[in-house]
Order: sequence, then C-alpha cells, then structure tokens
Amino acid sequence: MLSPNSSDRTAYYLTLEDQYGAHNYHPIPVVLERGEGVFLYDVNGKRYYDFLSGYSAVNQGHCHPEIINVLVEQAQKLTLTSRAFHNNLLGEYAKFLTSYFGYNKVLPMNTGVEAGETAIKLARRWAYDKKGVEENKAVVLFAEGNFWGRTLAAISSSTDPSSYKGFGPYMPGFDIVPYNDLNALEQAMQDKNVASFMLEPIQGEAGVVIPDDGYLTGVRELCTRYNVLMIADEIQTGLCRTGKLLACDYENVRPDILVLGKALSGGTLPISAVLCDDEIMMNIKPGEHGSTYGGNPLACAVAMKSLQVLKDEGMAENAMNMGILLRSELEKINSPYIKTIRGKGLLNAIVINHSNTEAAWDLCLALKENGLLAKPTHGNKIRFAPPLIINKEQILESVAIIAKSLQSI
Repeated sequence: MLSPNSSDRTAYYLTLEDQYGAHNYHPIPVVLERGEGVFLYDVNGKRYYDFLSGYSAVNQGHCHPEIINVLVEQAQKLTLTSRAFHNNLLGEYAKFLTSYFGYNKVLPMNTGVEAGETAIKLARRWAYDKKGVEENKAVVLFAEGNFWGRTLAAISSSTDPSSYKGFGPYMPGFDIVPYNDLNALEQAMQDKNVASFMLEPIQGEAGVVIPDDGYLTGVRELCTRYNVLMIADEIQTGLCRTGKLLACDYENVRPDILVLGKALSGGTLPISAVLCDDEIMMNIKPGEHGSTYGGNPLACAVAMKSLQVLKDEGMAENAMNMGILLRSELEKINSPYIKTIRGKGLLNAIVINHSNTEAAWDLCLALKENGLLAKPTHGNKIRFAPPLIINKEQILESVAIIAKSLQSI
C-alpha cells in the first residue's frame, strides 16, 4: 500500500491529488517539496532547474532569504485586520508602490485575476462619471489571444475555447480586437462607448507573442486620441521579467491603469495591485469595491521587500543579459524540432515543429527526467522563464539539458 514513506513517494502524492482533488489542471508528473534560488527539489530529493518560475511569480528566486525573513517577522506580529480598520503598513505600502511606479493611487487586491476585474470596474466607472457614457453602455476592448484568468469576466474576454466553452452566458460589454493590429483597434474605437483597451504588452499564456516595435506606442496614441483608457496587464511581463521594470518601458509608454501581481510577493502569497491616477481611482467610493485580504499587513510588508530586492539586486539588468544569452545558446542547438525562438529578457518560448501533436508535452517530460521543469502552452509552445537570479553557468547547463532532451523526440 502506498504511503508517504513508501519507495515511490511520487506515486503516493499523485494518487492523493487524483482521488481527492478537482481535475482542473494537467500538471507535469513531479511532486515538489522544496525550492531554493533557481532550483526545485522533488519528494525524492532530485534537483531541477525551474524554467517556469510559478508563471513568473518567483522572479526573485525560490525562498529569497530577505523576503522570507520579512514574511516570518510580520507573520509573528499581524497578518490581517480586514479593511474595516486601518493597519500601520497599508499607508507605507501605498506610498512606496505609487512612488515606485509613478501613479497617484493604488488599490490593493490578492490574485491577478482580481486585479484585472478591478481595472475593468475602474474603467467602466470612469466612462460613466468622466467620459459621459450612458449607464450600462460601456464597452471594454480586449486583445485577441489574451489571458488574465478564468473568472466569468476573464473567460468572457477569452478567445480560447478551453477557457470559455461550457461556461456561458458571458459578460456583456466586452469586444475583441486582433492583437498587434492598430488599424483594427482604431476602427473599434469609433464606438463612443468604448471605455478602455486592456492588453498584455507581451502575451504570455499565448506563447510569448511579441508585438511589432511601435505597437504599444500606437496603442497609447490611439487611447489618448479617442479618450479611451489604456490598461496594461503586466502581471506576467512586469517586475523585471522582460529585462525592464515593465514591458511597457521598452517604448516608454505609461498606461492609464497598470495591473500587477505574481512576483509582487516573490512567490510567497497572493498579492496584486492596480495603479492609476486620481481622475480614475477616485470615482470609486466606499462600499463599491474591496477585498477582505486586500492590503493586509503581511502582504504590504512582503510586497515592499519583494520590490526592493528586484532593484537592489539588479534583476532587470540580469534578466536582459541572461535572456540574450539564453536565446543565442538555443539558436546554437540548431534543432529541426525548434521552429521559433522568441522572447525578451527572461520571458522566452520555443515553438516545436513536429508531426506528433504531443511532442511539446513529451519534450517537457524528457526535460523533467534530465533535471529541468517547463510546461507546454497552447499545444506546441514551451515557455522558458527561469528566476531572474540565474547566472551564465546555469544558463549554459540548462541549455545543455534542453539540447539533450530534444534528441529524445
């Protein structure tokens, strides 16, 4: 009989999950119990390079000692008051975050999808109070291929059947425009009821889809011209992942609403944030939006340290340099099975070219066996996004594992 002490500990834990847990994920069959820096360790003690980083939530590396120290210290003092009362860290956090990113106000939430929903609510309210859109007529535009979660609102904006099929009816007032197509965006903005356009500067879940140079600048110009709010979903692309603090920084674009999450906590607990200026934020009044855990003192303490670590350790610069090295070394593999290599900083992907539709999954299984963890997205695409603390030697060792694993397919 399987048990935690049996020779096959992995099978024990996989069986438990399968029997008692919902089947809403299809994970790589590895059971992890420890993380440190760029590495993860399974229940049998095997070490792996982490090339997913919790979908970019662990930019600072697993269990970064400074972040963990703050987490433990604050957890021993005060974790939650709810927003029924003030706490001594929320004001400090709000000042820190708004100064860090250059906005008047922040609205703290927990998960990334909550932050996305918050941004849409802010945009709708602004449209009614400031733009003069008739009540219940506001339209929010989304880029085709987007992914920002799986709540009912998020799937209502999705073009991926695996997200939305079988969960209707869908949220009204959402329209889709092609990504990386300024002409289509301008056409959609002819509707006077358009409140906002929400997009990822680089589409992560879609497989690291990078728009043309000038696209973000064009989006900014169109939003300004047509009095439409630009919402930048930087939950995966932000916080130094692409080699800049924000991916929008590549074109010096300042969105009207900035959405952050994931690495805001260094991978320790759910923390998200929505930043904008007073003209947008101050339309929301008490009782109209909130969260029991949003802005809790534990999250405030951890987020400030997580952001400070990014800056103190030069993680944007390292992501830029190591990303260039990673892509150049992947090119040298010259595998017939790699159709495309793309990315910015340490947000990268390869597109697999193979007659077997399961080749990307099979490659990820081979990578696991050889000591590197990654996962396919949208069938034939695999993201390579290690923690931003990775060094040159580790990049070279990882690419050698990738090259060896490619031979198995």
